[in-house]
Amino acid sequence: MKPQRAVLLLRISYRKADEGEDEQVDDSTRRRREFSKGIGRQEEDGRALAERLGWTVVKVIPEDDTSAFKRRKIKLPDGSTALRTVRPGFRAALDGLASGEYDGLIADDLDRVARDPRDLEDLIDVVESRRPRIPVESVTGSLRLANDADITMARIMCAVANKSSRDTARRVTRKHEELAAEGKPPGGGYRGYGFSAIGHEPVEEEAKILREIAARILGDWDGWTPEQRAAIDPTTGESLNSIAADLERRKVPTVTGAPWRDRSVRSVVSKPSVAGLREYRREIVGEAVWEAIIPRERWEQVRARLAGRHRAVDLTLKRWLTGVLRCSNCGHMLMGWQGNNGPRYWCAKPHGGCGKMAVKAAFVEDEVKRQVLELLGQPLVLQRLRTVADTEVTDDVRAELAADEDQLKVMAGMFARREITFAEYREGRVIIEKRIKESRALLTSRAPRVLRRLLDAEDVAAGWSALTPVDKREVVLALVPGYEVLPHDRSRGNKFDPGRLVPIEA
Repeated sequence: MKPQRAVLLLRISYRKADEGEDEQVDDSTRRRREFSKGIGRQEEDGRALAERLGWTVVKVIPEDDTSAFKRRKIKLPDGSTALRTVRPGFRAALDGLASGEYDGLIADDLDRVARDPRDLEDLIDVVESRRPRIPVESVTGSLRLANDADITMARIMCAVANKSSRDTARRVTRKHEELAAEGKPPGGGYRGYGFSAIGHEPVEEEAKILREIAARILGDWDGWTPEQRAAIDPTTGESLNSIAADLERRKVPTVTGAPWRDRSVRSVVSKPSVAGLREYRREIVGEAVWEAIIPRERWEQVRARLAGRHRAVDLTLKRWLTGVLRCSNCGHMLMGWQGNNGPRYWCAKPHGGCGKMAVKAAFVEDEVKRQVLELLGQPLVLQRLRTVADTEVTDDVRAELAADEDQLKVMAGMFARREITFAEYREGRVIIEKRIKESRALLTSRAPRVLRRLLDAEDVAAGWSALTPVDKREVVLALVPGYEVLPHDRSRGNKFDPGRLVPIEA
C-alpha cells in the first residue's frame, strides 16, 4: 500500500558568506535567501520523488537553521536533565508517524533527517512500531528502513555523519580559539553595532552614535541644550531610557531594525569590541586587531557607571537595607516589602527566600542608623574611614592592574604561537582576571566617594540624613558586611528587640 498521507521533512543549516558575495547584504537577509533557495530545492526534489513513487504528500515540515548535531541541555519529562538535539520539526514528524496522522516519510538525505544516533533510533522505533513498517525514502537513496540491512546501513552512515560533524566542530572551535588569541574577529553571525560584517571595519556613522552614547552616560556630551544640560546630573549622566527615546525620535537605525530600548543602548556601548578588546565565550582574552571606537579607559568608565546604575536600580527604594539583612533561617537576603502592617524587610518567598523571617522596616532602620552614627562618632573609626575615602585611586593599584593586563597580552601571544596549550592559557588567565577584577573594583568603588561626602560634612548626623538610600546602604556596608536577623522571640511581646540584629563578621 503506497502512502497517501506522507510527510516531507526538510532541513537546512546556514553557511558562511562566499568570497566576493555582496558585502552590503546583511546576515539576516542572506540567511533568508539561503533558506528560501535551499528549502525550495529540497521540497522540489522531494515532491518529484513522491510523484515517481506514487506517494501523496500531505504535510511539509521545514526546519529553518536547525542543527541535527548540536545538543543542548534540556529538562526531560521525569525532571532530569540531559543533552539532546532540539528539533521541534523532527519531533512533530515522529509524533505524526506514531499517531497514524502520516503514513510515510520523505527527506532529501539521511543527514537531513539525523546526525545524532539517538534521533535515528527514535525514528527506527517509530518505523518498526507498525506492521508492515512505515515506509521511509530519501532523494539520494541514503535513507531506507525497509529491512534490517537498511537499518544497519543507516546506523553506520549516521555514525559516520556524526563523526564528521564532531571533527568539524573540533576544528571550528580550535580556529575560534586561535582567532581569539590573535585578537582577530570571529566571523559569522550578526555584525556588531559599529562594525562592518566583512573585515570588522568601523562604520563611522554608528561609531559616532557609540561615542555619543558614552558621552551621555558619562555626563559630558556637548550635544545637550543648556536646559537639558542643567537637568542632567554629571555624576550619574543621562538615563538609558532617555537616550533610547532620543535615538528613536531621530530615527537612528539599529543593526536589526528593532527599536532602541534601554537594554539595546546598554548592550552596544558595553561590548568589549568597541574598546578594541577581543572577547571569547563572554570573557576578554586580550587586545583586538581593530582600533577601538571608544578609548579603553573611557569605556571602562562607562562600564563602571552602568554597573553602578544597575546596582542603584536595586537600591533606589526607600528600603535602603535591602541586601544588608540576611535571614538566619535560610541565609537568603531580606528585601524591602509592603506588608499588611506597613513596610517591612522580608525573606521573600517569591524571590527564593523561606518566607519565615520579617522585621518592620521603621524599627530596623532606626536601629541601624543609631549604630552607624554611634560608630561614626568614634575617632578611631573616623580615622579608618577617612583613610579608605582618601585611597580611592592609588598608584600601586594602577601599577598592579597595568602589570596584570600586560601579562594577559604576553600569555595570549604565547598561546597564539603554541608555546602553551589552551588549558594552560585558560588556567593562568582565570587567576590573573581575578586580580584584575579586584583592582578595578577598588578603582571604581562607589563607597569611597560616598564616605568622603559624609565625612566632609560639618555635622555627621546631618550629612547622614542628606544621603540617598543608595548611599546610606554603601556607608553601612563600608562599616559592616551586613546583619543577620534572628527570629522574633514572642515571649518578649511585640516590641522590637535590637538583639535580633547580629553583625556579620568580615
